[in-house]
Amino acid sequence: MENIVVVFGGRSVEHEVSVITGMQVVENMDKKYNAVPLYVTKGGKFLCGDSLKNFKTFKQGDFSETFEVFFKPQDQYLYREVTQKSGLFGKESTTLEKYIKVDCVFPALHGTYGEDGCFQGMLETTGVPYVGCGVMSAAVGMDKVIMKKVFESEGIPMTPYFYFYREDFENQDEIINKAEEIGYNLFVKPANLGSSIGISKVKNREELIEAIKVAASYDRKIIIEKAVDNPREINAAVLGYQNDLQVSELEEPIGWKDFLKFDEKYISGSKGGSKMDGMANQSKNLPANVTEDIKNQIQNYAKVAFRAIDGMGVARIDFLLDGEKVYVNEINTLPGSISFYLFEVSGISFTEEINKLIELAYKRFNQKSKNITSYDSDLLKKTTYGAKL
Repeated sequence: MENIVVVFGGRSVEHEVSVITGMQVVENMDKKYNAVPLYVTKGGKFLCGDSLKNFKTFKQGDFSETFEVFFKPQDQYLYREVTQKSGLFGKESTTLEKYIKVDCVFPALHGTYGEDGCFQGMLETTGVPYVGCGVMSAAVGMDKVIMKKVFESEGIPMTPYFYFYREDFENQDEIINKAEEIGYNLFVKPANLGSSIGISKVKNREELIEAIKVAASYDRKIIIEKAVDNPREINAAVLGYQNDLQVSELEEPIGWKDFLKFDEKYISGSKGGSKMDGMANQSKNLPANVTEDIKNQIQNYAKVAFRAIDGMGVARIDFLLDGEKVYVNEINTLPGSISFYLFEVSGISFTEEINKLIELAYKRFNQKSKNITSYDSDLLKKTTYGAKL
């Protein structure tokens, strides 16, 4: 039986959301696989143990029955530290022993150090298959500024925006003037964050200054963009790799005014229970009530956006609809609940989606293993030590 290590938690403000997503994946994974939960604490430690399969462990915050594990470069095993004592009065020593073979890793880490390419980079050094976007596509999808620049190159429609760095706000008047040239109402966002954390909608200069301070407390890069007045939010998910892509049904969250805040996404709309559906229980129209033309536009832009960042696995693309005008808002390369509910309405179960994601992970890994990664040369033999190359 293949061991699929599901990693969740992490050093991120989206830590708790990630725990829910990770537990959902563990709970719904096909029984032909052995789901191995790996919890990353807020301090960055990697923990394993059977108690992590019980959601009460996280509700109670009791990790006494867990143990720390480690990845090693170019090694398909998780290791744990073992304390040994030599003889009756011998000194204690610690060694690393193999805990479990890793056949594939399923990242369910939202936000920084998980969704932004950092964790993917570490997995590349381990030499094991992993689910979802690679280093580059994860990083591009996470950084709203780079994402927008890539989308612009593909002709994807977006609202006007500009960005700046935290230190740039020392010249406050220049930033405010740029924002007011776009015109209120505006959104102020940290460039690298999700789950609506740190985002503000502003209608005047006083609100703008305060919103910038809030966003700057979460990220060094801040983005300001024109808000669409009275928009409809329409979301679509894409599943696949390269040109073999499937777009989900469209959803329209309802009951929101400016944007869905964290509590509205994950707390107010959640009914609890064993499935921990989170975003799946948020009030919405699914499928969204749009014309066939609008639906086709959105599904086409979703594919273009996914391919533009070289996406793999599943991503949710969020759109703003202003009358008949479609704008792409952002792409989420590791959406909450892995957006299973968007595919479920089309007859694809969460378990089937997880199977597909694992199959894609193996496909990319096998493709990449064919690449030449080393080249033998006589450069070092022919180079005099200390000489300039």
